[in-house]
Amino acid sequence: QLQAYGGGLVQAGGSLRLSCPASGLTFGNYVMGWFRQAPGKERDFVAAINWSGSNTFYSDSVKGRFTISRDNAKNTVYLQMNSLKPEDTAVYYCAAGRAYTSMDIYTDRRKYDYWGQGTQVTVSS
Repeated sequence: QLQAYGGGLVQAGGSLRLSCPASGLTFGNYVMGWFRQAPGKERDFVAAINWSGSNTFYSDSVKGRFTISRDNAKNTVYLQMNSLKPEDTAVYYCAAGRAYTSMDIYTDRRKYDYWGQGTQVTVSS
């Protein structure tokens, strides 16, 4: 089970930190990812991290502004979002996908087995 927390309303240029604690799975065996979905649009990849945290990947739209991290001792993945823009407004979802190698990382949402309830992020201009 996954549940994303930490969304809210923020002005452009501000920051938010999302967290997603996981339960019911062996957290260290999973790639963790963040996706987002704006109204009327598809759910898009934002960031992903491998099981150990040594490998990360970001969409071009958030690279340099967002940072994904994980704490395997707390079974939690985080998304630090800085320099937020109105176009970052969306519902943000965390997801877990089974890892098969130590460097596995996924951008395709079909690779993810478990999804959390989303959290709304709204950035005002």
